[in-house]
Amino acid sequence: MAITTHVLDTMNGRPAAGVSVELLQSDGSGWRSVGRGATDADGRLRTLLPEAPVPGVYRLRFDTGGYFGGRGLRGFYPEVLITFEVAEGNAHYHVPLLLSPFGYSTYRGS
Repeated sequence: MAITTHVLDTMNGRPAAGVSVELLQSDGSGWRSVGRGATDADGRLRTLLPEAPVPGVYRLRFDTGGYFGGRGLRGFYPEVLITFEVAEGNAHYHVPLLLSPFGYSTYRGS
């Protein structure tokens, strides 16, 4: 299926538009980039991986410093890295990020 994300700016109570996101996959000796983009007006990024993900370990890198810097704010976390594992099968992996300048949380969405 796909790997998607959704970023919500919890400080302002709205979607976080324009957050740069990179999807990386572990190749056993490091990480290689397999997708990138920016969140849309609804805070969503649906086009990170054009094909179904193969099983393995992936990482989402969110440029939170750039997002907050573009709004005249300075956050504590210049980037957020979320590492997760894709299992065998055709599941949809949705990994949301709830974000504020001084904290974040994530979960496996649907």
